[in-house]
Amino acid sequence: MKTKIKKYRNNFIHNIIKEDLKKNKYLLLHTRFPPEPNGYLHIGHAKSICLNFELANLYNGYCNLRFDDTNPLKENIKYINSIKNDIKWLGYKWNKKIYYTSEYFEQLYKYAKELIKKDLAYVDQLTKEQIREYRGTLVTSGKNSPYRNRNIEENLKLFKEMKKGYFNEGEACLRAKIDMSSPYIIMRDPVLYRIICTKHHQTKDQWCIYPMYDFAHCISDSIEGITHSFCTLEFQDNKRLYNWILENTSVLNRPKQYEFARLNLKYSILSKRKIKTLIEKKIVNSWDDPRIQTISGLRRKGYTASSIRKFCEKIGVTKQNNLIEFSMLEYCIRNELNEKAIRTMAVLEPIKLYLYNIDDKYEEIFTVPNHPKKPELGTHEIIFTNTIYIEKEDFKEEYEKDYKRLKLGEEIRLRYSYIIKAEKIEKDKNGNITQIICFCDLNTLGKKSINKKKPAVIHWISIKNSFSSEFRLYEKLFNTHNPEQEKNFLSFLNPNSMIIKNGFIEKKISEKIQKKINKMKTKNINLFFQFERVGYFCIDLIDSKKNKLIFNRTVSLRDTWNKKKEKNN
Repeated sequence: MKTKIKKYRNNFIHNIIKEDLKKNKYLLLHTRFPPEPNGYLHIGHAKSICLNFELANLYNGYCNLRFDDTNPLKENIKYINSIKNDIKWLGYKWNKKIYYTSEYFEQLYKYAKELIKKDLAYVDQLTKEQIREYRGTLVTSGKNSPYRNRNIEENLKLFKEMKKGYFNEGEACLRAKIDMSSPYIIMRDPVLYRIICTKHHQTKDQWCIYPMYDFAHCISDSIEGITHSFCTLEFQDNKRLYNWILENTSVLNRPKQYEFARLNLKYSILSKRKIKTLIEKKIVNSWDDPRIQTISGLRRKGYTASSIRKFCEKIGVTKQNNLIEFSMLEYCIRNELNEKAIRTMAVLEPIKLYLYNIDDKYEEIFTVPNHPKKPELGTHEIIFTNTIYIEKEDFKEEYEKDYKRLKLGEEIRLRYSYIIKAEKIEKDKNGNITQIICFCDLNTLGKKSINKKKPAVIHWISIKNSFSSEFRLYEKLFNTHNPEQEKNFLSFLNPNSMIIKNGFIEKKISEKIQKKINKMKTKNINLFFQFERVGYFCIDLIDSKKNKLIFNRTVSLRDTWNKKKEKNN
């Protein structure tokens, strides 16, 4: 896929590339997306994916997918598979094969020995806690390790012994010998290798020492011929170490690192560590829970790949951190679904309505459009009978002046159908309304009411045309606009982040879905609906079955969340 998104032509990174290409007309842009396979991708990763792949497409270059698999303690093959699926789903194709940092372990080991031979690295036997203590703080300098002045031969011997498994985890590590008094903590003899006695998903039991991210990343970039290495602002100081390693080893290529602002999204957690906490504490069900902003969670909720790409285009690429409005993400999907979603009716909290002046055997079929402005999307039939369901909230027993729906003694129009008038109600012994009794004016189909006041319109479903379904209504998972900044972020959970309703959809629509459900699950293709006056929904392809359809609300018809927040404040 070679999309040409204009937004990627108008940012500082584009200007850097343009200048580099001017200086070297033979330069072929080569980017990479290097995720750690320790969790699912989220909307923040989508920003990086779009940036790297779009720029490569724009300049007819290449973008590698490389898994930064240097920590087998946290990695899993299921994360690798989910990441590959997400990138494909977003519409991008990586260059040639999939790359793994673990492919370069032998070369990385040789470069580490090269640093030792140059007296630029040493084996340290301080504990993790001691290393942290010796490193100092932002206001105090660090101090040298007592093992820092070992000679080259001894360091080479100890490093080989680390590789052979002669040390236990935590007993030794390899550190760069730079400057313990550097104002940049990253340059105070950073750890390059540590011991991890765990089977690796790619190299199995071949290694028990693993390179740190900062050591492996720049050399992997060099080996693959990456020209521009893009990362987020938190790696700005790491660039010093990135360049130091490239300058002090015999690598052939010298990629350049550039930083941009990461995505921060209101009401959202984008830290994989914190998402794992949400899953472990069973606050959300899994990595693809629609309440979290993983790509798979958004997909399950009903977001499309094009809406996510559009969102990444709209927020742009800058060097300034800011907090993006969640409503912007919702705007992108709402705009798209407004154009493509099939209009149909669903009743989420049903209450029975009986039209007493219509015969029990009476049945009328109306042909209604699937989209009022898109005739090419076709039509479907709805059935009208004397017993129907309407939404519970569409009726008020007590008179309220500003209430614009059905109330006793007042008229209202049924969508695509007749004007009705509520005359009385029936209740059970507990005082709950069991049925609303109404008069139906059969002379009002497609005609105005004889009253001057135009009646409101409500949706409905005939009992004969109803299919029982479950509806999951999602709201923001957090009540605070920036939960990432909260020390105890779990105390800001929204208790109403998911509300389940049991109601009905049109039976004729359900029959079409049931015929396609297995194929949809296999190909991960969804159908999108606008349940009139309710919101945009899709089918939950994980939990739905032929005899039990479950619908996830993707987004409301309007931005109701921010209005609620403003009202409460």
